[in-house]
Order: sequence, then structure tokens, then C-alpha cells
Amino acid sequence: MCDQDSQFWMGGIHASNCVEVTNNPDHLDDGSFWAVSISFEGEKTFLRFADVTQQEFPSSPWEKLSGKWISSQSERDYIAYVERIRRTISEGGVYQVNACRELNLHLQKEDQSLAGLFSNLLIENPAHYACYIKADGLEVASASPERFLSRKGSTILTSPIKGTIRSDEDTFGEKDKAENLMIVDLMRNDLGQICVPGSIEVSELFRHEKHPGITHLVSDVQGTIAKETSWAEILDATLPPGSVSGAPKSSALSIISTYEGARGPYCGTMGWIHGDRAELSVAIRTFWTTGDGFLRFGTGAGITWGSDAAAEWAETQLKARHLISIAGGEL
Repeated sequence: MCDQDSQFWMGGIHASNCVEVTNNPDHLDDGSFWAVSISFEGEKTFLRFADVTQQEFPSSPWEKLSGKWISSQSERDYIAYVERIRRTISEGGVYQVNACRELNLHLQKEDQSLAGLFSNLLIENPAHYACYIKADGLEVASASPERFLSRKGSTILTSPIKGTIRSDEDTFGEKDKAENLMIVDLMRNDLGQICVPGSIEVSELFRHEKHPGITHLVSDVQGTIAKETSWAEILDATLPPGSVSGAPKSSALSIISTYEGARGPYCGTMGWIHGDRAELSVAIRTFWTTGDGFLRFGTGAGITWGSDAAAEWAETQLKARHLISIAGGEL
């Protein structure tokens, strides 16, 4: 059943009047417009909307929160987590892991909508893949800078982010470049499961992208989707996103499950699918609620053998600081 107030917005596309909700990806091949939210663990929510228009996001107010955000891992715990990953890398069990933690803060009003927060994010932290979705028991306001998958006809493109420096810095270190290259190779492998052999190429390597307060290192990988490939097959081959899991993906996921537990919407994907066109983000820089009275936000960093654990903690703080200031509360 669709909630009457279910809605979706991304890149000027506003969808309302939900007429169907399902977790079955086979429905995505029917040519309708579908809003998509898939958790890091693979829990799927697909909403078919009857009314889809081009418009700005409907603005609404946001009352800033107060109080201190609580982290799922203390600085000491996170540093220990990073060191465990480094030991596993040294033993040959994995090459790279994206290590994340969750911040949460009690909402002053349990029914406080995130629409107002998303309105402020669009103004104070504009992001290429900003997305808002409200569905039964879930509300997500994302200021994601990262493309997961873009599709136009048979062409599919992914643009993993790996590497973060302050906006007043100019140079990425070798650790950032090595980490980025690992994920480029992983995404080439993921796309290889659904694309025409020989069609996959790295169309741009190590692009610098400026965002509020930070600069990211980004690469583009694209390919040609094999004929008769379904959306279920595309999602099965590529989820969860490689940039927020690690390499090899299966080994990284095992470590994440052991030390983090469920991430939920954070680090999953959200966006839209409409026939052979799609725009899906990696759900980072993302706030969400599940109806329990808490606002949640995730932050993380990519860990390699060359990582400095204290510096990785600082990177998670850097990524969170500006967005938390928009929501309110003390980091």
C-alpha cells in the first residue's frame, strides 16, 4: 500500500500520487516511472508514481536540532576498527574496505518531516545527485555527490568516488589514487557481468570534483548493456556499490557485517528508473528516519594498508561536519 503523502524528488523530477509499491525488481521492466530506494543490505523499495513533473522541490521550513549527535563508534573504537582492517589486508584477506559509522540524534518532534531539511540541503550543500524520498515508514534526504549508475538506452555509466581532501588542498596522495584505481577495477568487473564483452572502458580517470568544503577524486567507467538484460540482473551484478564496500567485494562485505551491522539506506542506492533510462546515486551524505523518533546520518572512509587510522577518523568528521551543521546539533 502507498502512503498518501509518499513523494520523490531528484534533479528537478518530482513524483507524487503513488499507485504501487513493491520489492520485486521484475516490475522495473514495465516501462513505468519508478522511484528506487535499496538499502546497503539489499532491502528494496520501488514506488510507481502516476504524476511525474519537472519542478523545483516544494520548499518547507526546518527547525534546527539541538543536542549532541551520538556515534555508533567512538574515536577509539573506529581507530581500532581501521587497524583490524589493516591487519586483514596485511594477511591477504582483502585489499580495501570502506569503514563507516552512524550518527544519530533524537528529533524534537517525532513527526518532524525531513522535507524542510532537504530544502536547506539544496541551498546550503548543493549536490549533483541530491534526492528525497518518502515512503511507508521511511524518509530519506540525501545530498549525495556520487553517481552510482546512469543509463541511457544501452549505455551504462558509473562514477565511483575514492579520495577526499579539503577544498583548500590541491593534491591527492598515492594512497587516494591507489584506492580509486582498486574501485575502478571492481566496477569494471561488476559491469562485466551485464555488458557486451569488450565494451567496458574507463572514460575518465582521477577527475577532481569540487564540493562544499571538500574535493573528491572521481573516475568514470562505462559499458554497453547486453541485449535482454533485465533490471534485476543489473542490480544483482552491481549492488551494493563498490565505492562504499571494498575489494574484493565479498571479503569487504563480510568485514563490514561483522564490525558495523546493518547500514540501512546509507550506502545503498536511491534514484529513479524509467524504462531504459535511469539515474541512481550512491546514498552517501544521507539523513534518514524510520519512524522511531531518531534522525540518522552515516559517514565513512576507505581503508587501505597505507591508511593512518587517526587520519581516517578525521576524514569521517570532515565529511560529516558541514551537513550536520545544516541539520543542527553538535558533532
